[in-house]
Amino acid sequence: MPTPLAADALLANLAWRYATKQFDPARKIDAGTWTKIEEAMTLAPSSYGLQPWKFVVLSSNADLRARLRAVSWNQPQITDASHMVVFAQKQNVAKEDVERHIQRVHQVRGGDASALAGYRDMMVNSMANPAGLQGGTMLAYTRAQTYIALGFGLYTAAQLNIDACPMEGFDANKYDEILGLTPLGYHAAVVATFGYRSPNDAMAKLAKVRFEPKDVILRM
Repeated sequence: MPTPLAADALLANLAWRYATKQFDPARKIDAGTWTKIEEAMTLAPSSYGLQPWKFVVLSSNADLRARLRAVSWNQPQITDASHMVVFAQKQNVAKEDVERHIQRVHQVRGGDASALAGYRDMMVNSMANPAGLQGGTMLAYTRAQTYIALGFGLYTAAQLNIDACPMEGFDANKYDEILGLTPLGYHAAVVATFGYRSPNDAMAKLAKVRFEPKDVILRM
């Protein structure tokens, strides 16, 4: 059994985090800690467990990050943060992706692969009819899945006292071009930068603004 986190400490870490606007470019996340954030993102749940995403991690490639900053409204987080992740959604989930997932299930869990035939067929039929997927299109469907992984990354960073900033202010098509995502079948959905806040970031000193739980939670 895993060791549960102290509830008060967990909430304190979530209250501490904020969308960091200024990172300290001199401070880098150590390799061991960063690996844990990557692993946490891979543990994110997804519809049918298909994991329709790629996590494009950039840390030391300054030239590439400078090119991305130029198509990200020149936001300094892109180049100043220790790491950045481009969460790329799969543009089309096809029969081959289902087969790959079934093979992985069999590899990890063993057993008789034929026992998964019904589950496989259900997934293949579902992916072949994207209008019936949540959101009504394949891109809406995979985009929603990708945001779950983003949440896992942000949550894990907060628990490790790593600052982060989710970002949608970028030209996704330019990202696809610069990173070569389109030939791979992926599209840049959202970005997150990770590192340590600058002492000069005025946003860090502001109180967190959220509605009271009673205003956003419906109990039935």
